[in-house]
Amino acid sequence: MILAFDTSSSACTAALFDGSGTCVARSDELIGRGHAERLVPMIGELMSGRSAEHILVGVGPGSFTGIRVAIAAAHGLAIGWGAELSGVSSLALIVAGHGAVAAAVQGGHGELFVQQFDAAINPTTELRNAAPAEAALLIDAELVLGSGAPQLVAARGWGEAREGWPSATNALALPETLRTLRPSPVYARAPDARVPEAA
Repeated sequence: MILAFDTSSSACTAALFDGSGTCVARSDELIGRGHAERLVPMIGELMSGRSAEHILVGVGPGSFTGIRVAIAAAHGLAIGWGAELSGVSSLALIVAGHGAVAAAVQGGHGELFVQQFDAAINPTTELRNAAPAEAALLIDAELVLGSGAPQLVAARGWGEAREGWPSATNALALPETLRTLRPSPVYARAPDARVPEAA
């Protein structure tokens, strides 16, 4: 069994796949906050006493806290089950199945995480964190998905914006390079908190 989940956004999403790659159970909830309280019960409901041999966890970019919640849970489950653990791109989980599109997700300080993909979900731009006006210059896809899509399209003055959320059911549809990432946070920007330099 393969278990995939992501809490990088307002959504809490998990999916369970059998050995053939068929999704046998899924849960997608738009909860805003409270991922730490909801994720493990959600996984318990999906697993129904089963264990997984491989875990795929969304590594961001997105909510700083949400990403860390999912990755901590994934590491704990991997240890408990003796499962393999890989990271998946949270932006790719948003755009899968929508053709050649871009993802734009709200980040901190009014900035956006943005990246563009082709119809096969291969990135065609680098992952960037930028203010809406700068992000608008980086993305030329007509359709933009994600929590930051309205801001990007407004700054650009053209295109279609749709709110979109990561769905764990898309995990196995991603190119191998986007579902074999290191299971550690992808922030696309330097953290606000810094370790003080030694005197």
